[in-house]
Amino acid sequence: MLELKSLACVRGERRLFSGISARYAPGTLVRVCGDNGTGKTSLLRLVAGLSEPAAGQILWQGQDSQRERAAFQRDLVYLGHASGIKDELDPVENLMASSALAAEGIEIGAARQALGEMGLGERLALECKVLSAGQRRRVALARLLVTRKPLWLLDEPFNALDPQAVERLADTVGRHLAAGGMCLYTTHQPVPIRATQSVELRLGRN
Repeated sequence: MLELKSLACVRGERRLFSGISARYAPGTLVRVCGDNGTGKTSLLRLVAGLSEPAAGQILWQGQDSQRERAAFQRDLVYLGHASGIKDELDPVENLMASSALAAEGIEIGAARQALGEMGLGERLALECKVLSAGQRRRVALARLLVTRKPLWLLDEPFNALDPQAVERLADTVGRHLAAGGMCLYTTHQPVPIRATQSVELRLGRN
């Protein structure tokens, strides 16, 4: 379903990695590992189509993701370090807006339910600028509860979350995998996630 073929990434004059090749089937959990500076975030951005590889290809369902960019983008969710939410909007407005931008418009009831499941039920009427870092992160992560996209790319999704929110997110990812989805993620903390197929993609300095 997802294949990386001899991927290489260069930033400035420095080569972060090269020769990355792997193939992943539906239901696979992929933890991208490596020391700081080895290109974990850069790899996720390459797969998401937010930057171009110095060499190699990314195939999705057998098709070159760069040539079939529109179709590929319809199948993925990317959540980076930044929450990507608007300070002046409340959590419900933010979730509905992000879903609409991804061509997955949702009803207000679905947005409220998803945010409630993320532990934000008492914060729904507040502007996001007054929320804590962890609460803002949960607003962004609620997107995962309402999407139908099969490929999730999550960069440090557990950052700034309390233990209960970490457990809730791990369960969400596990249910996505059980339904045949796929997830590539980075993390600095060990978090148990249910998966029938769990692998590591380790990056090292070249």
